[in-house]
Amino acid sequence: MNEALFQFLGWIRSWTGNWGLAMIVFTVLIRLVLTPLDIRSRVGMRKTSLLQPKLAALQKKYANDREKLNQKTAELYKKEGVNPMSSCLPLLLTWPVLIIVFNAMRTASNQELLAQLTPLLNHETPVLEPFLWIKNLWMPDSLFSPALPDLSALRQIPADRWQAWFSEFQGNLPALLQGLDLTAESFAPANLQNSVQLVYNTLLSGNAAYKDALSASGGWTFNLLITTLTVVKEYNGYMLLPILSAVSQVLMTKITGGQQNQAQGTNDQAAMTGKMMTWFFPIFSLVICFSYSSAFALYWVMGNLVSMIQTLIINRILDERDNKALVAGEGTVK
Repeated sequence: MNEALFQFLGWIRSWTGNWGLAMIVFTVLIRLVLTPLDIRSRVGMRKTSLLQPKLAALQKKYANDREKLNQKTAELYKKEGVNPMSSCLPLLLTWPVLIIVFNAMRTASNQELLAQLTPLLNHETPVLEPFLWIKNLWMPDSLFSPALPDLSALRQIPADRWQAWFSEFQGNLPALLQGLDLTAESFAPANLQNSVQLVYNTLLSGNAAYKDALSASGGWTFNLLITTLTVVKEYNGYMLLPILSAVSQVLMTKITGGQQNQAQGTNDQAAMTGKMMTWFFPIFSLVICFSYSSAFALYWVMGNLVSMIQTLIINRILDERDNKALVAGEGTVK
């Protein structure tokens, strides 16, 4: 599935001629595929919210009898034709999709980073993948990340990709690697980190332009807990995508939060969990988009924006449907 999605992403890129535009088109298509799940989730939330007064009455009546409360609650759900999982199950199903998409983008990122590494080892200037303010879409949008692939990015590439990259040379190694005792086995999982470090050290010592691009000369150094973050000379971006990912996540939570809170009703534990998730996801998106490629951060931001637009449209359609049902005397959402 991951490889098929990667091939599909590459096909979109061949059509758009740019990886950034390909990511945007890809994101819109993924969100369209997930639209039926979003609709089911919204409908489920509305149905559950309509039952809150009755659920509150049951909780008050059987406050001291948990077993009876569970029984009566199940009977109420069955009578009203409401599945309590209908609002959250579709959302849970989107997580496997997110993981598959992330793996597909990581595959693309690994391939492009290794393609950029080859000319660097031959004392040539690699062709980067710029998009808007970002110099290289396959590196993080950050003041602390260089535009060229660094050790951190190279270490994230799995062994099978390194072995495929090394095998392509078929004995004709780049100039900087000639004379090193490297084989395909050198990039096996057990030896991978040492070999990557060796390639990086060789590149750093043998390519003055590369070393200069990663230089922190004239920059600032910040101490964050035990990690030192240094603004590199040729930084890749301004951290706009990670910030936008967190902001858009907050806005999306605001848009969807009202209906979710109604569905949670008077359940204090659920309300507390909801508040925790309100802040967890923005922080999570900030961290992950700060750490991984700009391509994935672009997908995350665009996904949030498209999701917000979809939510507004779906809510408007369901509001009109509810109003028509009330006028017709039905009073419930089916």
